[in-house]
Amino acid sequence: MRKKIISMTMALVLGLSLTACGDSGSSNGGSSTTSGGSSSSDKQGSSDSSSGSSGADVANKDKPLVWFNRQPSNSSTGELDQTALNFNDKTYYVGFDANQGAELQGTMIKDYIEKNIDKIDRNGDGIIGYVLAIGDIGHNDSIARTRGVRKALGTAVKKDGDINSEPVGTNADGSASVVQDGELKIGGKKYIVRELASQEMKNSAGATWDAATAGNAIGTWSSSFGKDIDIVASNNDGMGMSMFNAWSKDQGVPTFGYDANSDAVAAIADGYGGTISQHADVQAYLTLRVLRNALDGVDIDTGIGTADDAGNVLSDDVYIYKEDERSYYALNVAVTADNYKDFTDSTKIYEPVSSQLDEGSHASKKVWLNIYNASDNFLSSTYQPLLQNYDDLLNLQVEYIGGDGQTESNITNRLGNPGQYDAFAINMVKTDNAASYTALLNQ
Repeated sequence: MRKKIISMTMALVLGLSLTACGDSGSSNGGSSTTSGGSSSSDKQGSSDSSSGSSGADVANKDKPLVWFNRQPSNSSTGELDQTALNFNDKTYYVGFDANQGAELQGTMIKDYIEKNIDKIDRNGDGIIGYVLAIGDIGHNDSIARTRGVRKALGTAVKKDGDINSEPVGTNADGSASVVQDGELKIGGKKYIVRELASQEMKNSAGATWDAATAGNAIGTWSSSFGKDIDIVASNNDGMGMSMFNAWSKDQGVPTFGYDANSDAVAAIADGYGGTISQHADVQAYLTLRVLRNALDGVDIDTGIGTADDAGNVLSDDVYIYKEDERSYYALNVAVTADNYKDFTDSTKIYEPVSSQLDEGSHASKKVWLNIYNASDNFLSSTYQPLLQNYDDLLNLQVEYIGGDGQTESNITNRLGNPGQYDAFAINMVKTDNAASYTALLNQ
């Protein structure tokens, strides 16, 4: 199917594709770093591979563009921004299957409760109470993860035909309308499951997914109803680890996150309940592979579903492609006490796509890539290091731009001369703001 969407016409226009979302990066504050590349081969769309490294022969609006990590979409409704996803025929999105991962996280928590019920209900009141750290109420991934936990634990309430993902504030008595009390039958006994509290972890400067805010929140919640908290759940590991280190580790309360950051995986040995790997290694590869293929003017599937000339290829069980969304999604894996030792190095490249491309066939090209928040734990400690491992293999000279996590202008102000780059990878602060970038490329 992927091969059908690529044509010679696309090969002339795909130069603007880039990615937009993730949690990794070694940039700090507003710094930028450049990593030299080596070689790369296929994938979709292209900038004329015979053009100069500055891409001067191709209009910016026609260069490969990949949105990654944050899919262009309406932050209120979740509707995809098809204009941004179809900016040109070399534009794609790379992320992970948010709904599959969200359901996996919810199931992981439910399974843990059922297997450890004899020690989960700490105060013996028959109520399994949990608190939930919400990353960004307007982010599709955050919305999906909140819904996944509530669905699995039976606390979900429908709103406008879907599970309500709004924060509950506090709900110690179970009277909130945003959620309801769930019920689990374990060993012939019924237990009530209650979302005691949840809030968006947004700091005073406006940055979301904020770990420090989560650490403060667990302090407040534990002071109010600490004895009732049996489970701590989080939309990501950054916030989860902040709560774990601040309170739940000492209390022996299992904490569950998302991203499989190295520190969270290691903490499973100390009582961290589990996390979800969104196959960041596959995402990072796809982010740059799509650009490489577009630049080379080869089939979009090269080095992905079809082996390239170096033997790189991905199996169907680690990613999916949705043609109507022009999006590649890595599949998720639950990381628990049973398998965490297999995930201790979150920056290790994925072996099936670890072969160097020949620079003679895949000439070095320049890529502008930004990380929306240089302080984001997943992006800074996992995603960007992986990108920096792959850029050499794919012969891409990538300039890494670190944002402040708050304002789009902090990033766009550093895209003043797009003509010096051959391709772009974009990780927006807000999913609604794709036009802030495409406006610059259209000039």
